[in-house]
Amino acid sequence: MTAAVETPVAPRSRSATGPQGNARPRAVGNLLTGLAWAAAFVFFAPVLWMVLTSFKQESDAASSPPTFLFSPTLDQYRAIFTSEAGGYFLNSLVATAVSTLLVIAMAVPAAYALSIRPVKRTQDVLFFFISTKMLPIVAVIMPIYVIAGQLRMLDNIITLIILYTAMNLPIAVWMMRSFFLEVPGEVLEAASMDGASLMLTMRRVLIPMVTPGIAATALICVIFAWNEFFFALNLTAANAATVPVYLMSTMTSEGQFLAQLSAASVLASLPVVLAGWFAQKQLVRGLSMGAVK
Repeated sequence: MTAAVETPVAPRSRSATGPQGNARPRAVGNLLTGLAWAAAFVFFAPVLWMVLTSFKQESDAASSPPTFLFSPTLDQYRAIFTSEAGGYFLNSLVATAVSTLLVIAMAVPAAYALSIRPVKRTQDVLFFFISTKMLPIVAVIMPIYVIAGQLRMLDNIITLIILYTAMNLPIAVWMMRSFFLEVPGEVLEAASMDGASLMLTMRRVLIPMVTPGIAATALICVIFAWNEFFFALNLTAANAATVPVYLMSTMTSEGQFLAQLSAASVLASLPVVLAGWFAQKQLVRGLSMGAVK
């Protein structure tokens, strides 16, 4: 009777997915997370310092070395609210809101025509749109100033609305075109087979599908218009001056009032921050649709 030969079994090696195998990727992930938080703090530190400075007295804000322990005060905010700053904020609000609405109203049909129903020279049209952003503003300020002066449109909020609309329209068309390109062609074919007209298709089918893209485009236009400084500085004086011009006015020949400037900067940043906060869901969805294509 032949005895069965027992084959030695080699010891089982620990799988790479075991506790030790996961230790290294976990350590690398924790390191990258820590570096990301450190980088975020570095970028956010100036904003945090600005907010803290807005609650200081001017003596504490201008001290060297900087004062970290201080008694918070709202004097700088009270000074802003009791001054004529409200007119500057109102001008910025009107110019930003109206120009953004005009941009969206013109960019949506233009982007539809260039994406859903392109023509032979579509690429040339797109290049013409984006080429207008390549011209430095300083190169055209003189003819714009002369034309506005001849039309008696200097220091007029309508002039800023027109310029902000022209300034933001090219980038809005490019962004909206990329959003329309994400719409499946089968959806448009189904709407056409159901007998829907062009306007009905735009209103009931396309607009709801690209609403996140419209929100992202509108937010970009709001940021650009709200922060625009060069046109507002050179084409306005007292009646149509905007928030960036007001921020510059806090720096006088007597010196820089850092605490007051920080408080004004915080108030100037709030509208854009709040707009981004309320539109964050639509903004994330819009950017994920391929805003940069």
